[in-house]
Amino acid sequence: MKTTSHPDTVLIVDFGSQVTQLIARRVREAGVYCEIAPFQSAEEAFERLAPKAVILSGSPASTVDIGSPRAPQVIFDSGLPVLGICYGEQTMCAQLGGKVEGSDHREFGRAFLEIEDDCPLFEGIWAKGTRHQVWMSHGDRVTAIPPGFRVVGTSTGAPFAAIANEERKYYGVQFHPEVVHTPDGAKLLSNFVNNIAGLQGDWTMAAYREQAVDAIRKQVGDGKVICALSGGVDSSVAALLTHEAIGDQLTCILVDHGLMRKNEAAEVVAMFREHYNLPLILVDASDRFIGALEGESDPETKRKTIGRLFIEVFEEEAKKLGGADFLVQGTLYPDVIESVSFTGGPSVTIKSHHNVGGLPERMNMSLVEPLRELFKDEVRVLGKELGLPDSFIGRHPFPGPGLAIRCPGGVTREKLEILRSADAIYLDEIRKAGLYDAIWQAFAVLLPVQTVGVMGDGRTYEFVCALRAVTSVDGMTADFYHYDMEFLGRAATRIINEVKGINRVVYDVTSKPPGTIEWE
Repeated sequence: MKTTSHPDTVLIVDFGSQVTQLIARRVREAGVYCEIAPFQSAEEAFERLAPKAVILSGSPASTVDIGSPRAPQVIFDSGLPVLGICYGEQTMCAQLGGKVEGSDHREFGRAFLEIEDDCPLFEGIWAKGTRHQVWMSHGDRVTAIPPGFRVVGTSTGAPFAAIANEERKYYGVQFHPEVVHTPDGAKLLSNFVNNIAGLQGDWTMAAYREQAVDAIRKQVGDGKVICALSGGVDSSVAALLTHEAIGDQLTCILVDHGLMRKNEAAEVVAMFREHYNLPLILVDASDRFIGALEGESDPETKRKTIGRLFIEVFEEEAKKLGGADFLVQGTLYPDVIESVSFTGGPSVTIKSHHNVGGLPERMNMSLVEPLRELFKDEVRVLGKELGLPDSFIGRHPFPGPGLAIRCPGGVTREKLEILRSADAIYLDEIRKAGLYDAIWQAFAVLLPVQTVGVMGDGRTYEFVCALRAVTSVDGMTADFYHYDMEFLGRAATRIINEVKGINRVVYDVTSKPPGTIEWE
């Protein structure tokens, strides 16, 4: 469901770059709504969205290879402003009469852009004759630009590092303005969408709230609606937004699947029943879920099993209510774009526990996904707009499969209880240290290995617990949090002393690039 109608939309054609999502973030930071479409379906997206401007992303592909991705011709026939980034610039040149060749002089990483001439893309940022740091990632290079274009920037390895055709409002840059390593890149993208394309930058959460409420009412009518409430920020915001739109037509269902954090179900019930007075049903399905997962070690099977059981429980509860016409869930834009295979890769399976593609036909229900167009940080802004307290908005994300995917290897009730206890101690230490709000997400993982240890006068053979904490803005990318050793020592000592079944604790320092899951 397309929940809202945005008169000023930018279409981003994704050729498979790992940082395409960052382009969308920068455009939205400029106050302009945008959507990403894989190049295979870009023409359909162009017709559906009726955008006011188009951005062509980077790609791991080579423009010179036969059959490499191209932008739909309808984009160039439309008369709209177009910005090509890296591969996007190259395919623009190749399609409009320029030339791209393979090169022995590749540029990867930090480079310096020489501004050869002023142009609207650089207005207020870079002036003619100056030199600025940018981030490059290309092997091929443009060797001839199409008719009507002029060079406005060069680098050591790219004689056409920035080109412009002001008459048609076509611009191309060989570098990546969307990444932080191009310090003024966000301003450049703002110049394109706000100044060159003339979009107002008035896309706000207040406006989104109003449009989403109206869209929910139109979709639902007088139908009966149930909401899959997990207690996380996403589903909670979806529930409050839907309740604002349709009131008591909505019933929330919280499924305690035995995979939640310590005391989490009770806390969620208290908040929604006591503070928001939403109709809420708590279903204890822990035996059902854990029984189906017990002994299962394959992470994909775990996710699909959990997704299937959720659907079964919602079906059963809907029947008890006399039926339901719609199911609300907190699907986000990252769920959508990470569940579409843009280049034939494995991304299509990333969100297999989520019903991103729709519900089984037998349910005879339609999905309502009022957050489907939002990034994680935007959901938090919307939550604040709806009146959720800061303490709740700032809660760390916790995925639908819960502790099942924090327990690699076979799942058992005993291992889940060990993990739940360790996780609770870890979060307690984070809060005591005043670090909770500085961290995007933190959790414990019970590794499928046991080690020999000595505790007191005895020898133990128990599990290893891994601790993870990351910083992020939108959840699309993340870097590990830099704890000091004193904190890690304190948290590890408590876990080992207080949780029977763990005799060793390690800290995970991996980062999360776009389109990857947190841990499995």
